[in-house]
Amino acid sequence: MIQVALVGCAHIHTPGFVRRLQARSDIAVKFVWDHQRERAKGQAEALSAQVVDDVEQVWSDSEIEGAIICSETDRHETLVLAGAGANKHLFVEKPLGLKAEDAYRMAEAIEGAGILFQTGYFKRGGPIHLFLREQIRKGSFGQITRIRHSNCHNGSLRGIFDTDWRWMADPAQAGGGGFADLGTHSLDILLWLMGNVTTVTADIDVATGRYGDCDEYGEGLLKFENGAIGSLAAGWVDVAHPVELILSGTEGHACVTNGELYFQSEHVPGADGKAPWTRLPEAWPHAFELFLDALTGKQVPLVEAREAAVRSAVMEALYKGAQTRQWVMPKKI
Repeated sequence: MIQVALVGCAHIHTPGFVRRLQARSDIAVKFVWDHQRERAKGQAEALSAQVVDDVEQVWSDSEIEGAIICSETDRHETLVLAGAGANKHLFVEKPLGLKAEDAYRMAEAIEGAGILFQTGYFKRGGPIHLFLREQIRKGSFGQITRIRHSNCHNGSLRGIFDTDWRWMADPAQAGGGGFADLGTHSLDILLWLMGNVTTVTADIDVATGRYGDCDEYGEGLLKFENGAIGSLAAGWVDVAHPVELILSGTEGHACVTNGELYFQSEHVPGADGKAPWTRLPEAWPHAFELFLDALTGKQVPLVEAREAAVRSAVMEALYKGAQTRQWVMPKKI
């Protein structure tokens, strides 16, 4: 039985991770820590685990092989550096860092320790995204000129950050608001499909004012090294989200509408874009399950720490572009 610790219980995805841990017979949670003891207590009871008041007890315990960090983002660096220093495998909920500098410091520590790392970019494992990545690499779209990805919901309108998850609408703790929170998933897909960017900019704003001046929505523009132009939409104030992705190339096109892929390519028989394309690969397990599987020794696809750091750097540049009304080059290590 592999023993792990839950380090920080602040993130809105924590309850879902706890349910996944409860369903595993090969992973046991020994300790739960949070700087708010009552928050740790509730999750520890659900996991039949022990609450610890000093996180050092996690790092010094030789029985614990991995840690699941679901703290506020501004606490990530301290926890990640300590965990890497103790050679604990780490799942760190997205985003990795507040900005480029702390994210790159964490990535260097993780790489230097040679430990397993994973973060919550679960959209990679969706059948449509897996299929599009494969077709891009096969050249089925020709020269890709434009790509758009969006990730939106109505969280602000429903007030989901009013109480337990209020810190997520505090950019000082979270690293951004609605655009960063949901946009980091779209950003991961855009970079995973298209590669590195040269410069970016954005326009980010507030709609309801429910969380003060915390941003609730935005649109980003990205210039990729391969010449394609990307756009990214994300936010907490959308009452509908029918179109998730549009990809346009000189020899092909893809559109994801209401969860269905419409795919056109002169290189693929039957791909005329007129009906939903259903010949898709099998979905990967959830990103969190992949981390747990990796702990058990399975060879599974994980997000690299450097990849996660790059996404923090690009998101920082998008926010800077919105502030300065200029194109910004993301920081590199």
